[in-house]
Amino acid sequence: VCCPRSVLTGNFLNCCFAQIGVSLFSLHAGEELSPSSHADLSCGHTTEILRLLDSLPAAYAPRHYVIADTDKMSEEKVCTFESLKLQPDSKLQYTICRIPRSREVHQSWSSSVVSTLNALRYSLPLVFRLRPDMVLCNGPGTCVPLCAAALLLGIMGMKKVLIVYVESICRVHSLSLTGKILYRLSDYFFVQWSSLRDKYPKSVFLGRVV
Repeated sequence: VCCPRSVLTGNFLNCCFAQIGVSLFSLHAGEELSPSSHADLSCGHTTEILRLLDSLPAAYAPRHYVIADTDKMSEEKVCTFESLKLQPDSKLQYTICRIPRSREVHQSWSSSVVSTLNALRYSLPLVFRLRPDMVLCNGPGTCVPLCAAALLLGIMGMKKVLIVYVESICRVHSLSLTGKILYRLSDYFFVQWSSLRDKYPKSVFLGRVV
């Protein structure tokens, strides 16, 4: 599904997802950006994903947030965000789940393989239990095992899960490692800079979306 580039960025997810036609929502609210990131982008992956969610109508429920077990900040942000969305006399429409982090900052690549496989071990039963219609992720490595579990759900013929990836706005000239992994595996791949769209023809560029 591709929306016109003239669509206002605040509504682009409404436009795309309305055509996708999903109702259950599984996503990753991930770790914060490292201190070395640009200062004006230091709000982190969690803030970005919540801004994306703020563009969606209430019909996208329930929402299942998956957070790395060493993440100390995201749960509070999610709870604050959801409390502001909660309507009077309505029930909670979200859950928060935790899995092991795929890769810590500065962790060696060889040990990252082991930690990612460990995260996959926890992701498989979680995704198979939730059976989401869609996984929305935006960069942190923890979303890789979740997407792998979602793909396996489809391969086994149990359910087709749409994978929607939105590259972080801090990636201007090159994709993140997670983006490179999920570029060919995702159903919809959004970038926020035209320079990335030119390098990766599968990607969809709609300007800044967070």
